[in-house]
Amino acid sequence: MLMELILSRENLIAAFKRVVQNKGSHGVDGMSVKDLRRHLYENWDSIRQSLREGTYKPLPVRRVEIPKPNGGVRLLGIPTVTDRFIQQAIAQVLTKNFDPTFSDRSYGFRPGRKGHDAVREAKGYIKEGYRWVVDIDLEKFFDKVNHDKLMGILAKTIKDRILLKLIRRYLQSGVMINGVVMETDMGTPQGGPLSPLLSNIMLHELDKELEKRGHKFVRYADDCNIYVKTKKAGIRVMNSITNFIEKELKLKVNKEKSAVDRPWKRKFLGFSFTFNKAPKVRIANESVKR
Repeated sequence: MLMELILSRENLIAAFKRVVQNKGSHGVDGMSVKDLRRHLYENWDSIRQSLREGTYKPLPVRRVEIPKPNGGVRLLGIPTVTDRFIQQAIAQVLTKNFDPTFSDRSYGFRPGRKGHDAVREAKGYIKEGYRWVVDIDLEKFFDKVNHDKLMGILAKTIKDRILLKLIRRYLQSGVMINGVVMETDMGTPQGGPLSPLLSNIMLHELDKELEKRGHKFVRYADDCNIYVKTKKAGIRVMNSITNFIEKELKLKVNKEKSAVDRPWKRKFLGFSFTFNKAPKVRIANESVKR
């Protein structure tokens, strides 16, 4: 059972080290990372038993608003340190199972891959003559994930019912705003160690569809760029892929931020390109202004 692997001593020690190394802010219980060791020392037996029996209930996440450079705010949900530790332990085991199945075109939040690799791949497509980009922006992805859809995808691979129940509890653990707990029926708490992996598991469905259709694309988390040869092809792809994302994945495409355009007029992960036959990577104007 996966739950036993998650609760193995070796996995827990690695998770503990990672959470301490990442530091990070306190959750709703006010406990800091430096108090985690003592807390686990005193309470781990009862926590482990409740995880094994499927009775463990995560605390709500603490909602924090981070201002975005282009106006608006990014909502971060910060789980308690204990929940970050448990999520990290789950993420380590599930990454070993899921990551090898992910697409080569997916670069975000994956071991041994980074944004620069994604930008380099995009540059290669432009050089090959795919000089139009279908730039798809998913609307508040972490807030809009459909729980039933995500759980359905997870259940195809994970057969451990107690683990599935725990993941659903993490998705639904609610948000504390000004001391009041609000229920959450959508989204993954962006700020926990598990949410990047869950987002890749969800968006792997999009990658599979793009590969099936033979598209040249690069995806970094919820940033997806598809490279085509003509504007006409771009418009067709934009319409059909938007349809797939909204109908099949129950996610929303942000029409204002998405576009079919020349790659040198768009930014991807803070970078853009020159319009030469052999394009060069440059820092996007918005990033320079910032």
